[in-house]
Amino acid sequence: MLKNHRYLLMIGLVCLIGCSPASEETVVSAPADTKQRKVSESWREDRLALGRETYQQACASCHDTGKDGAPVTGNPGHWDERSTLWEAVLFEHAKTGYLEMPEKGGHSELTEESVDAAAEYMLGLTFPELPRD
Repeated sequence: MLKNHRYLLMIGLVCLIGCSPASEETVVSAPADTKQRKVSESWREDRLALGRETYQQACASCHDTGKDGAPVTGNPGHWDERSTLWEAVLFEHAKTGYLEMPEKGGHSELTEESVDAAAEYMLGLTFPELPRD
């Protein structure tokens, strides 16, 4: 019987130790979370910079002026007649072309990542109130 009590006591102690406050080692890992957030913010900044650069290179000549019927970036009214799936459609049209808009804005050397970043950049300028992923 005494042996059973010792066994139960040992199990209780193990449980208490497992539920005890975090050790210093765990607290030391907190800056890694901050570091992860900085990496994430840096990634977003890099993506925005890529989008801005690609937009200026391949999209601005038409989408800043409305040339050939292109909806003007920054003017939500120009986008009203677009598909209800406009975001997905925009990304696809930017990559493959549509009506007067050539594939990748006429810059076939652009990567899909840079074209997507440019489309995201356009959406951010045109619809700044919408949440972003």
